[in-house]
Amino acid sequence: MSGKPHEVPLAESPEALDPRAIRPADIGAALRGGAADFIRAPHYGLFFAAFYVAGGLLIYWGFARAGQPLWFVLFMLGFPFLAPFAAVGLYEVSRRRERGEPMGWGAVIGRLVAQRHRQLPYMAVVLIIGFGFWIILARGILAIFLGRSGLGLEQVDILLTANGIAMLIVGTAVGALLAAALFSVTVVSLPLLLDREVDFVTAMIASLTAVARSPWVMLSWAAIIAVLLIVAMLPAFLGLFVILPVLGHASWHMYRRVLPATR
Repeated sequence: MSGKPHEVPLAESPEALDPRAIRPADIGAALRGGAADFIRAPHYGLFFAAFYVAGGLLIYWGFARAGQPLWFVLFMLGFPFLAPFAAVGLYEVSRRRERGEPMGWGAVIGRLVAQRHRQLPYMAVVLIIGFGFWIILARGILAIFLGRSGLGLEQVDILLTANGIAMLIVGTAVGALLAAALFSVTVVSLPLLLDREVDFVTAMIASLTAVARSPWVMLSWAAIIAVLLIVAMLPAFLGLFVILPVLGHASWHMYRRVLPATR
């Protein structure tokens, strides 16, 4: 007995993982599985989503009080960068339902707390660095296109000028490229690190391999996630109470289609 607190199958090298190619039909199947998990255990999804709804409202309130509410747009557009980590708790709920393991707050939260001794914190750092890089890039793009007039971002009509429209186009393109890069290294790696004992570099390689084998399906999946998250944030973030849990559970089911369970 090793005395380790986890009970997961070992996968110690990239060669031990063989991501499958997936089809467009897998997206629909993953979404149906995600919706089913949320319906059968909605309290977990509502609980984890509540943190992000409350956090979003608090950040907006802070920018509004500072007289710079439009800066909040940068953070809102960057939310999909952090959303994968927001779903880790939901991965655990789906994993337990899949394996028929006992479900309860102590079991779910306990496993999440145990991750601090494993590899998931390293992926959290990767996501936070990516989000910070997006904020730096966004500030640079604003400075290039709007100069000093855009540094405060107090007026919406600045965005309706020729420079403002050009800034939005370039910013969207740059943000999409950065989001695609982060998606590629996390779409499989985050659920994989929760599911199996594997280092985070190997997990990222597996994730990149999965994307390379099904590029158009994965690109479509990324676009669906980004659009749904942005739409869910528009009505005062309240849409996240449904969209975030469904997408979180669905991401687990998509992972399972790429890397089936091992017993």
